[in-house]
Amino acid sequence: MHMVEKLERLMVYIEDAKGFLKEADEVFSKGVKENNPILIRDAADKAWNAVVQATNALILHFLAKVPSSHFERRRLLSVLEDKVSEAEKLGFRDRYGARERNLHELVFYEGIIDLDEVRRELEKAKTYVEDAESVTKQTHVSI
Repeated sequence: MHMVEKLERLMVYIEDAKGFLKEADEVFSKGVKENNPILIRDAADKAWNAVVQATNALILHFLAKVPSSHFERRRLLSVLEDKVSEAEKLGFRDRYGARERNLHELVFYEGIIDLDEVRRELEKAKTYVEDAESVTKQTHVSI
């Protein structure tokens, strides 16, 4: 992958992550207002997808790979944390796993909805995306 193509793809992942977060917030607010659990579950999955997109950006930036599965993302996040101290300090792999469990599995698939917990998870997804964007902007060298 050429450097320009890589940078463009990286930007797309980050912008998509931000777009999914925005959608998650809007859908969550509507779901709460309408007392609609389907919308709340959809908001959780949009936030989860934001985390996935931000993770793709991280892995592309540092490892020059695009993961093809959640398993591969977790594995490559471990590799990333072994090689990049800032990534290890920020605990991306553990945070990814937590968002996967809480947003994707519990809320979206199982329908376990505690509004305060969903709000907390949406905020954590936002922080994850912000941290991923920050790290990719601060460190310009792939390993």
